[in-house]
Amino acid sequence: MTQETAMLRVQRGGPDNEPTFDEFAVPYREGMSVLDALIWVRANTDSSLAIRYSCTNANTCKECMVKVDGKTVYACTARLGREPVTVGPLTNKRLLRDLVTDIVPPKEKLSLLLGRE
Repeated sequence: MTQETAMLRVQRGGPDNEPTFDEFAVPYREGMSVLDALIWVRANTDSSLAIRYSCTNANTCKECMVKVDGKTVYACTARLGREPVTVGPLTNKRLLRDLVTDIVPPKEKLSLLLGRE
């Protein structure tokens, strides 16, 4: 029996270079999320893929926000289908690397630096 696969096209790179795209074939199972696929890629294919997440528990952490086919979604709740999907970083946040953006609000960042709450 042949394992079904799904195709991910993932934006790679940092803020100082032109983005490139890598394509990954991941084992597909019904109900899997885009985050499941990204974690699989990092664990099995390319450990250099930069992603951010804290849990896979229905968007309670809000750290896995990415663009999937141009729409802002939580990777943990966006369902992967058999059709190829393109995954990229948020476009309204400062890009750090690959799918990781600076998600801390400016005022919160300043408070953290000053040791205030």
